[in-house]
Order: sequence, then C-alpha cells, then structure tokens
Amino acid sequence: MQYDTLIRQALVMDGRNAPGYVADVGLRDGRIEAIGDLSAALATHVIDARGRVLAPGFIDVHTHDDTVVIRQPQMLPKLSQGVTTVIVGNCGISASPVSLRAEPPDPMNLLGPREAFTYPRFADYRAAVERAQPAVNVAALIGHTALRSNHMDDLHRSATFDEIAAMRAQLRESLEDGALGLSTGLAYASAFNAETDEVLQLSEELTAFGAVYTTHLRSEFEPVLAAMDEAFLVGRHAQVPVIISHLKCAGAGNWGRSPQLLAALEQAAKTHPVGCDCYPYAASSSTLDLKQVTDAFRITITWSTAHPEMGGRDLQAIAAEWDVSLMDAARRLQPAGAVYYGMDEADVRRILAHPLSMVGSDGLPEDPFPHPRLWGAFPRVLGHFSRDVGLFPLHTAVHKMTGLSAARFGLSERGEIRVGHWADLVLFDPLRVRDVADFKAPQQAAEGIDGVWVNGVLSYSDGQPNGQRPGRFLARSGDLRGGFSTL
Repeated sequence: MQYDTLIRQALVMDGRNAPGYVADVGLRDGRIEAIGDLSAALATHVIDARGRVLAPGFIDVHTHDDTVVIRQPQMLPKLSQGVTTVIVGNCGISASPVSLRAEPPDPMNLLGPREAFTYPRFADYRAAVERAQPAVNVAALIGHTALRSNHMDDLHRSATFDEIAAMRAQLRESLEDGALGLSTGLAYASAFNAETDEVLQLSEELTAFGAVYTTHLRSEFEPVLAAMDEAFLVGRHAQVPVIISHLKCAGAGNWGRSPQLLAALEQAAKTHPVGCDCYPYAASSSTLDLKQVTDAFRITITWSTAHPEMGGRDLQAIAAEWDVSLMDAARRLQPAGAVYYGMDEADVRRILAHPLSMVGSDGLPEDPFPHPRLWGAFPRVLGHFSRDVGLFPLHTAVHKMTGLSAARFGLSERGEIRVGHWADLVLFDPLRVRDVADFKAPQQAAEGIDGVWVNGVLSYSDGQPNGQRPGRFLARSGDLRGGFSTL
C-alpha cells in the first residue's frame, strides 16, 4: 500500500476521551486510510513521530474569525496552535446575512469595519469562504444581533411581529444553506432589550433542522442563573441543543459560584441536550462596556478609536493621567476594546474540568493588542492545565477540543482519528507544548506543535506555516441533537 503520508509510531489520542495507544497512521487522498502496524507500507512522506502525540486537529468552537478567514486566510494564530476548524458567528454577531446601513453596531464591530460586511445572504458568505480557501475549515452560526441589524431601525427595543418574521425568513434560508444554528449575545446593548419571546420565536426555525442554539448569556454576573434558565427555556421550546458560550462567574461579587452554575447545567442536562464552552484564562476580552467598568479588578484597554495611543494601557492609569474618574475615562475612550481581569482562577478550573465543557478561544483577531487566548488557548489546556497543573489527563484535554466538539456541532467525519475520517491532525510534543503568548506580548506562536494537517495536507511544521491552504467550508450535517451524551 502506498500512502501520501505515513506517520510512524505516534502516541495516538484519537479524540474519544480514552488513553492513547502507539500506532502508525496512513493518509491518502485527504483521509485517514489506515491505523495500526504499517511498518511494511510505503509513502511519499514519512514522519517519525516517536515520543509525540498525534491527535485530531483541534476544533475552536468559539471564534470571531468570521471575516478574517477571508481577508487573512493563512489563519496563523489558529494553525500555529493546532486548530484545523473554526466555528464562527458566535455571541449573536456574524458576518452574514448582513446588510449594513451604517458602521456596524457594537459588538459587530469586533468583526471589522463596515467594508468587511459584504454578505447579504449566508450563501454569499459560504461562497466567499470557498473562494478564499483558508488554511483551516470553517463552520458558521447565524448571529441574532446581525439579523436584528438587518431589520430594525433601533436595536434598543424588542422586535415587532413583522421584524421577527423577516428575521425568521433569513434564518431559515441560512439554515437551508448549511448554517449550524443560531447564536445570541443578549448581554450586549444591541440585543439586551430583545424580550425572551423574540428569541423563542426565532428559535422555532431551528427545530425542523435539528440545529443548535448557542448563547452569550443575558448576564454573566449576579443574575447568571436566571440567564441560564432563559437559555434552557429556549432550547426546550425549540427542542434543540443548547450551548452556553464561555461559561463563567464574571465580577468579583460572583467569584466562587461555579459549583452553582455547574449544578444548574447538570440538572438541565438530565432532560435536555446542553453543554458549554470556556477558555482557559481568568480574564475576558470584548468591547469596552460601561456596565463593566469597576475598580474591583484590573481593566486593560486593547484599542480605542478616539485615543489609539492608549492601547495596551490600564484604564486606571489612563484615568489617573487624565485626572478623571474611571467612568469618565471609559466614556472618553469609546468606542474601544478591553481585557477584564474579572474571574477567579478556581472557577475557571472547575468549569474547564467539567465533562460538559468544551474549549473555545473566543479570540478577537481584529484586536491590535489581543487577549493571548487568540494564539495560546489550546496549548495552554494541553501544557499548563493538563501536564503542569494536572487538572485532567491529556486524553481528556484532547477530547474537549476534538471529539466532543465535533459531535456537539455535527461536524461529521471530523474530531476523531478513525479510518475513513478526514485527516485533520495535529502532532505535538507532550513535554514541550505550551502557550507562549501572554498579556504583555500576546501575539506569539505556541511551542511544541510539530505538525498540523488539514484535510490531509501538511500546512504547519517545525514552527512555520508552509503556505498551504486546504481548508473547506463545513456545512451542518444532519440533526445535531444526537451529538450530546448524558453525564
């Protein structure tokens, strides 16, 4: 048997949350052709993988890469950490279907300026991704706020019957064209005033497709349990799975409540398919939100349209320099972005370790001084949390980033090393893998990622991309309700 690529003697962690085993893996025509003892086989490319782990390519379930996969298709921040698939359209914001009349409203501006939004139909976006041929695979959600911006003249109210009907039609068309489901960002001012009934009506379009509902909760602060209840209500109403985005206990007054949140998640999971994603850091990042301005924890400004020179500086230092209050400084900086050091490490660890949680970076590629999760989230789970802290075995870390994620989002023939599956793979050194990006120098590639294959094509090796861009658009495949297992 002649293979395109033969990876010899790797410790295979196949994405199923089971201990690894040593095997050879043969690739041909973009797929995994064989696994086992292939010592007699020949191949065009042979990789000696002794002492290293071969895992499915990591699936970043929570990204804001919607427009960057087209405008910067080399996708180095993701490829360099072993990510082979990104899911875009999170937090209610998506690049399509969008028809802007002015500059994108907050937080849609996280995806870029007005000229980045040129996809009035989801089919237009899908075609643009396919033309761009990004280095990674792309699957997409439809953003609630994006739909609102298309049909409402004022985002600071609930939608009318006719506006909801127009949004439903666009959502239905997008689902027919392969979108994964609907995302909301109810915490943001542009969607906060949407009544629960508005979301319930939109969610009804998901039912026939078995699509997924993901949500940036209406609050991640003190009312977080009520916000979780709202999310579960939507899922039960539509009879579709629910994924809570970046589950956290935000704000100093909320620290220590992760057992309550996880108990609520477990209770809901007894009768309905639910889960969550999270990122492995005790700091968040988004636009500068006046509701989150506080002196209870550190806030760093990442960008500011009015004062770009303040990017990378702490809000407290800026306020002191200007001799104004924190709130006045924040108002003067807007529109702006920020990193909020508003979580407790113990809560982060409990949520990350929970069996219902997946890993998502929530990285912001448009940010000129991004949170280090953009470049480091996945190796941080492997190196810091699994190897160094011992939070969970390495095969569990891999499962949270591969098999679990593929099942939840219906990415068929991905997420596991299995004969016949697409050859999305990452080869890494379990002793060396680590995140290098930090809050002072956030744009640094990880160490210990030795090879990344996307659809069977080696695209990153020895710390460098090779210019190959074999990524594809991944349409929703089938009913996603079957991808959730009970505890």
